[in-house]
Amino acid sequence: MKKGLIGKKLGMTQIFNEKGALIPVTVIDCGPCTVITAKTVEKDGYSALQLGFGKRKAKNVSKAVLGNVKAAGLENNPPEVIKEIRLDADPTQKAGDVLNVDIFAVDEFVDVSGTTKGRGFQGVVKRWRFAGGRETHGGAWTRRTGSIGMCEKPGKVMKGHPMPGHMGSVTRTTQNLKVVGVRPEEHLLLVKGAIPGANGGVVCVRSAVKK
Repeated sequence: MKKGLIGKKLGMTQIFNEKGALIPVTVIDCGPCTVITAKTVEKDGYSALQLGFGKRKAKNVSKAVLGNVKAAGLENNPPEVIKEIRLDADPTQKAGDVLNVDIFAVDEFVDVSGTTKGRGFQGVVKRWRFAGGRETHGGAWTRRTGSIGMCEKPGKVMKGHPMPGHMGSVTRTTQNLKVVGVRPEEHLLLVKGAIPGANGGVVCVRSAVKK
């Protein structure tokens, strides 16, 4: 059955397995997450769990959010992040239940979604890995775009052409990451490899869809 949790990326480190091999891992502060709403096919048209993670002051939260988390008893300590985890069957949990990192097991595969680091406005060399123009013999456009359109047919710049623009700060998912460590007492999840985003960024850990 599909499952998921909200967490926070702490950073990368390395561990050694029983054979002495070094494994690069990302440490995620995963959970505890409180169930805010349990959605079913009969009532909502699909199966999902709406989870809350972290805490923030009630005075900084809109009345709509406070009303949404009231059923879970979080109106005095509303969660910092609210996300929905799609399921393949109606959930057995109800509002107010708490999910911890021990729902995942070692050697399980997960997909981790996060917001990539923002790079601001960038040119085509950094954003799209263009080679740029030559630096010798009169070359005067080393990091510019170059020719982008056709004069005769179709006589316009095609949609989707790589151009300078905003880079980063978008949601990305890294798939099929292996869980190499679960530490329930510290709410830590260790996954092999890198995940999107900066240290301290919010991530969503779900069951792998391709495994």
